[in-house]
Amino acid sequence: QVQLVESGGGLVQPGGSLRLSCAASGFTFSLYAMSWYRQAPGKERELVARISSGGGVKNYADSVKGRFTISRDSVKSMVYLQMNSLKPEDTAVYYCYVLIRRDASWGQGTQVTVSS
Repeated sequence: QVQLVESGGGLVQPGGSLRLSCAASGFTFSLYAMSWYRQAPGKERELVARISSGGGVKNYADSVKGRFTISRDSVKSMVYLQMNSLKPEDTAVYYCYVLIRRDASWGQGTQVTVSS
């Protein structure tokens, strides 16, 4: 079955960087767009970034444009989120997501905390 496993979260100071990774398995990775979502305490889950199946099209939430970069490695079935210039408002649990036909799959999430 589809499995998404995130890693790379942690505590970082404002202005710092983190790189999140998502290991995907159980489906033909190269055929599907991949996304990162996040959910802060008391807030709804929101789309952070999306990358097309071939990697040529990338979309970002306005709040992270210019600071975050999504990428993928279809040989390793991995998707990444490079996060720079982190702000306290980026604090959230970050989730990897894939929609295969009508079935949505989520990872378990990785906590990112931006605080001094």
